[in-house]
Amino acid sequence: MNDAIQALSAAAAAAAIADGGLARDELFEHYRARAAADQLNAFTWVADQPAAPVDGPLGGVPLAVKDLFCTEAVPSQAGSRILEGYCPPYTATAVTNLEQAGAALLGKTNQDEFAMGSSNENSAYGPVLNPWDRSRVPGGSSGGSAAAVAAGLAPWALGTDTGGSIRQPAALCGIVGLKPTYGAVSRYGMIAFASSLDSAGPLTRDVTDAALFYSQLVGRDSADATSVGFPEPIELPSSERLDGVTLAVPTALVDGEGVEVGVRESFEASLETARQLGATITSCEIPSARFALSAYYVIAPAEASSNLARFDGVRYGFRAEEKSLDAMYTETRHDGFGAEVKRRILIGTYALSSGYYDAYYGRAQRVRTVVARELAEIFREADFIVTPTSPTVAFALGERTADPLAMYFSDLFTIPMSLAGTPAISIPSGLSNGLPVGLQICGPAFSENKILSAARALEQAIGFDGSVAWGATSG
Repeated sequence: MNDAIQALSAAAAAAAIADGGLARDELFEHYRARAAADQLNAFTWVADQPAAPVDGPLGGVPLAVKDLFCTEAVPSQAGSRILEGYCPPYTATAVTNLEQAGAALLGKTNQDEFAMGSSNENSAYGPVLNPWDRSRVPGGSSGGSAAAVAAGLAPWALGTDTGGSIRQPAALCGIVGLKPTYGAVSRYGMIAFASSLDSAGPLTRDVTDAALFYSQLVGRDSADATSVGFPEPIELPSSERLDGVTLAVPTALVDGEGVEVGVRESFEASLETARQLGATITSCEIPSARFALSAYYVIAPAEASSNLARFDGVRYGFRAEEKSLDAMYTETRHDGFGAEVKRRILIGTYALSSGYYDAYYGRAQRVRTVVARELAEIFREADFIVTPTSPTVAFALGERTADPLAMYFSDLFTIPMSLAGTPAISIPSGLSNGLPVGLQICGPAFSENKILSAARALEQAIGFDGSVAWGATSG
C-alpha cells in the first residue's frame, strides 16, 4: 500500500480521504516515516503525530513548512544559529490558513539562513542535498521544501520567494513552484528578509496540486498592511491547449552568456511544444533586465539590514555571554549570523548610510520602477513572458560558495518578476545531463489563474516524470 500512497498526488490523496478510500492517519504516518528517514537534510523538525484533524479541502494531507514561518511551540529558526531552538508563541497566517483548510503539519524544512542564498548551503544546520544527485545543491533558499517534495518526503510544501527562492529550487529539483503576486498572501508570521519583496507560495509535484494549495493560501489579512488578498477564487486548471495564448520571449536575456546549452535546448523544446498546443511565440526585450540583478542586491540587503536589527540577543534567540551590553550585542551577532547574512547586512547598511542612500538605494528603486513598467508594456501585447527558470541545472556543492557573484547569477531570470511584484511559476521542462530544467511562466499581477491554466497545459504535454527522485531516501 505504501507504493500506492506514494504515487498519489496531494490532490488525489485529499480526494481519496474524502471518499473514504484512505485514512488520514495512514497517510500522515507514511510521510512521517519518510521524513524521519530523511537523508537529504531537508527537515529541521518532524512531528511525532498529526494535530487534531480539521475537515477542509486539503483533506488532512501532510504539509512541510519552510523554517522561515513561525509555528506556535515548534522550532522556527530561519536556518540561523541566532534563532536556534526558538519556539514562537503564535503561528504565521499562511500556515494557519492551510491548517484551517485541513492540512496537517508534518515538519519544518531546512533553508538558507534568513532566506539569503541560492543553493541552501548557507543554512546553519548544514546543506540540503539534491535528490537527483546528492553531490549537487537543491537550489535556495527554499531548498529543503523543494528537496522534500521532489524526494517524496512530503506531498507538498510551503516556501518563500524573495528573488527566486521558490522558483529556482523548484527548477533544480524537478517540481512545480509558484511565486504569487506580491500582497496576495499574508506575510504575517513570516520571518522577514526583504519586506517589499518577500512572498509565500507552494512547492508541489504538479500544477493541480499548486492550484489547490494556493486556493487556500491567498486572502486578505488585517495583521499584514501589505496584504491585499485576491480578486477572484483560485480555480483548479483543466486546460490542455494554448490556443489564442501569446508567449513573449526576452531574447537578449535568454540568449545571453552563462545560459547552459542543455538549458537553452530544453527551453526551445518547450517553446515548440507550446506552438503545437496552439500558442503564438513572439520576442520581446526587457532593456532594464541587465540592471535588475544589481538593483535587487542593493534593495534586498538594505531591507535585510533593517529587518535583522531586531536580533540583538535581548528579546529572543541566542545571546552571547558577555559582561557589557555593547559586547553582548557584538558577540551575539558575530556568533549568531553566518557569513552570507553578515555580508548582506554590511552591504545593506552601507547602501542606506548617509551620503550613499540616493546613489545606491534610491537608484536601485528607480531601476525597480523601470523594470515594472517594461514588464507591464510587454503584457499589453502578450499574455505571458517565458524564460528558463535558472540559467543552469543544479551545480555541485561548494562550486560557488567562494564566488558570491556567480551564486547571485543563479537568480538572473527570476529577479525581474520579484522586483515588479508579478506572479510566476516554474514547471519542469525536461532534463539536461540527467538533471531537471525549469520553465518559468510570468504574467501580470493577479493573473495566477491564467498562469496555472497555461502551466497545466504545458505540463501535460511535456510529460515530465519526477518519480525517479523518490528513491533518494530509504523511506
